[in-house]
Amino acid sequence: MPDSSAAAASSPLAVPTRFDGDPDRVALVVPGVGYSPARPLLHCASSVLRQHGWTVQELWWQVPDGFREFGVDERTAWVEWQVGRVIDAEAGACRLVVGKSLGSLACATAGDRGIAAAWLTPLLTFGHVARALRRAQAPTLLVGGTADQLWDADVAASLRHDVLEIPSADHGLELPGDAVGSVEVLRQVVARLDRFVGSLGRAEAG
Repeated sequence: MPDSSAAAASSPLAVPTRFDGDPDRVALVVPGVGYSPARPLLHCASSVLRQHGWTVQELWWQVPDGFREFGVDERTAWVEWQVGRVIDAEAGACRLVVGKSLGSLACATAGDRGIAAAWLTPLLTFGHVARALRRAQAPTLLVGGTADQLWDADVAASLRHDVLEIPSADHGLELPGDAVGSVEVLRQVVARLDRFVGSLGRAEAG
């Protein structure tokens, strides 16, 4: 697998997209529509993963022209293809997916392959997302805010997964008009991610 310097050389953004750690524990970081791996939630998630010794592969994408006019099935197929091809490239070493918003359309891809996942603001109002999460058996963390119209608190509570629900947080997991409070929300999310990723290591050791 390429090292960080090679990834930086090949990236159109000239930034690393891969951070090498344990080659047998690869975590894929999946963006939202406009929420790239450089944004706070995913940047911090990558830092947590690296701290725990994982190899981190960031997925950077540019949605196709007219993507907002795509139907749900078309959007899902596109996201599943993007995520599936990267998982396949890891030849079985991908053991965790951390995804934001749109990335959760690939929850069936991860769940049906038995890959653990942390979904940040998953699209729980989409029926197929909720159904995929119900059948997922691998460890899964769901994080959302009560002010996010795409988060469904009842669906989250009905699932067997670990859930962190942030009062008044929006789809960006921020508190509108409260910059300091939003930083505290970020701290809560990062702390929960840290515990979740750490629990995966303990489960493997056991």
